[in-house]
Amino acid sequence: MRYEAMWRDLLPIGHVSGGGHRRFSWTAADRECRAWFTEEAHRRGLTLEQDRNGNLFAWWDVPGGAARRDAVLTGSHLDSVPDGGAFDGPLGVVSALAAIDLLRERGVAPARPLGVAVFAEEEGARFGVACLGSRLLTGAIDPVRARGLRDGDGVTWADAMAADGHDPEAIGPDPDLLAGIGCFVELHVEQGRALQTPVGVASAIWPHGRWRFDFTGQGNHAGTTLLPDRRDPMLPFAHTVLAARDAAARHEAVATMGKVRVTPNGVNAIPSAVQAWLDTRAPDDAAVRATVADIRAAAEKAAGEHGVGVTLAEESYTEVVDFRTELRDRLVTTLGGAPVLPTGAGHDAGILSAHVPTAMLFVRNPTGVSHAPEEHAETGDCLAGVEALAAVLENLITS
Repeated sequence: MRYEAMWRDLLPIGHVSGGGHRRFSWTAADRECRAWFTEEAHRRGLTLEQDRNGNLFAWWDVPGGAARRDAVLTGSHLDSVPDGGAFDGPLGVVSALAAIDLLRERGVAPARPLGVAVFAEEEGARFGVACLGSRLLTGAIDPVRARGLRDGDGVTWADAMAADGHDPEAIGPDPDLLAGIGCFVELHVEQGRALQTPVGVASAIWPHGRWRFDFTGQGNHAGTTLLPDRRDPMLPFAHTVLAARDAAARHEAVATMGKVRVTPNGVNAIPSAVQAWLDTRAPDDAAVRATVADIRAAAEKAAGEHGVGVTLAEESYTEVVDFRTELRDRLVTTLGGAPVLPTGAGHDAGILSAHVPTAMLFVRNPTGVSHAPEEHAETGDCLAGVEALAAVLENLITS
């Protein structure tokens, strides 16, 4: 098993000062990650394929070259949020490859094909829509809309994909690929501090979504424009940030405004426009919708008071995902009674769950921090995760 060697090779890719990573889709760091995965797949004699949406698959096929049916798929993603931690996504990919090593060392002969997936743009860090690769695969997003998604520099998904040598006109759902997948099991670092044991099993994913506020005012001089004459979009934006916190507390949800774009973004200029992105999550759909409705009402009230226009657009939404009970319980039994816990974080497993049975394993994170450099998992717990994933995959591919 090459777990630690693989981890050492992957860790420097996209690393930035301060300890975080920037691995954004269709960038140099993304190409390095893809090359790393390609090399590891070839090292193991796996069949490497890329679908038309940019997702990678490395297959351990059954002897005889039969068509892939009822395949077991595992894996995760390699992209990151800005300055993200090392474990979110990559831990699932490295662990999947290491689990194959273990199975082969033990002489396991698969009766079902086993694949390792690397899904594209899971974080949505560059183009704004999370789990874009799995959404395209399953038809959860319109290909026309996906091609037109823009990054902060105005580059579209279509242009970025084409510049990397791929055909953006071909993106879209792939029912034939989905039809060959019998189940998907994703291993992921815990994004909290609930686990008291090295490995746990997911019960559900909270519903969650992303919304964009556009506040439109009037640009003007910071020194000569009297306060009563201002139409400053930064003021209703500030009210909205505070309102988001209050609304989330009322509805037992979480709400975050972590990304903002100010025009023209000058120290001595009143802004003409503010774009701000809202992330809201809760245990149920009703709480998410009620939270967003309250935030919207507060934004519209504040905008009206300051002579500013405001619109709200939903960029993505994922309803509550209750993982398939039969598969979840099978994982728990295979692992001798592993603890079961929900998560507020979104995953490709949640997108795929509408089409194939899915399940998730979590590896303990002692810091409780995620999407930041302090995200961590001890090597011993990671190796326990590999053992757990190997046990689950063996159970699935041999019966």
